[in-house]
Amino acid sequence: MAPGPGFSDEKNETLCESESTVYVHNPHLDGMKDDILYHFNLGTSTHNLPAMFGDVKFVCVGGSPWRMKSFIEYIAGELSLEDPKAEYPNICAGTDRYAMYKIGPVLSVSHGMGIPSIAIMLHELIKLLYHARCTDVTIFRIGTSGGLGLEPGTVVVTKQSVDATFLPRLEQVILGNTVVRSTDLDQGLAEELLQCSKDLGQFETVIGNTMCTMDFYEGQARLDGAFCSYTEKDKQDYLTKAYESGVRNIEMESSVFAAMCKLSGLKAAVVCVTLLDRQKGDQLISSHEVLHSYQQRPQILVGHLIKKMLQTSASVAVLDKKTVLQAPTT
Repeated sequence: MAPGPGFSDEKNETLCESESTVYVHNPHLDGMKDDILYHFNLGTSTHNLPAMFGDVKFVCVGGSPWRMKSFIEYIAGELSLEDPKAEYPNICAGTDRYAMYKIGPVLSVSHGMGIPSIAIMLHELIKLLYHARCTDVTIFRIGTSGGLGLEPGTVVVTKQSVDATFLPRLEQVILGNTVVRSTDLDQGLAEELLQCSKDLGQFETVIGNTMCTMDFYEGQARLDGAFCSYTEKDKQDYLTKAYESGVRNIEMESSVFAAMCKLSGLKAAVVCVTLLDRQKGDQLISSHEVLHSYQQRPQILVGHLIKKMLQTSASVAVLDKKTVLQAPTT
């Protein structure tokens, strides 16, 4: 298995751990007169990306455009930046692929469903952050998932994203070669999120492995798709093996999210609420109101951490300023 063309994963892993800038690994970008971020309807020659996005410190991504607009409204209220009921324009209004919203240092972007959709978005998002010269960026994926052995409504913070064979890897074919990339996430950030949940005391949160699949039905051992060639016992045996390997929830984006964030030096976490226990069924039976309340839990948790991190940064800035003012003069 070879590393991706044009760079060494090992070399760039060292760089990403020691620097706070956003990395791209594409020498061809340097020779481009204009980089068109087609699916965002943005570009380096048509928009002043540093002026628009240079202050971004937190990015939150999720599948639904509605959910990401809801998140920016929520975080605006939490940070007391603007009226949560104000109208927040969709920065990507010129395209129907993704939606993007911004308030202060927080960017909220939708990514659609599945690995291909989020991968396209992440390529352009990473280039956007790079062109905007952003530093010290923390990124979160918030979403919904099927749980394993957990009560519905439990929030899972991902320790590792694993594939359908329970291995922590992302396999991608590039130029006919299979490239394997790491799906490790920032464990310190995961522990901070767990502590925030304890501070809030509103819902159960656990750290566990997340299985990322290429399919919603057969790939997740469902019995209710258009096709199914296995039995209920086959399904339960597979899900039991997944649980025993450390898997606590199943979704469809975490592996490529983890891999691409790691390569670009972005501190990242995946925070998903479980809507049901997949060992007890395949279809959602909770009411719309209950499901809506569950979907708010990841944004409450991530919002709490963002607020906490900003308050810490502000306190450090005040202390640094006092140190400078109190320094003896010569």
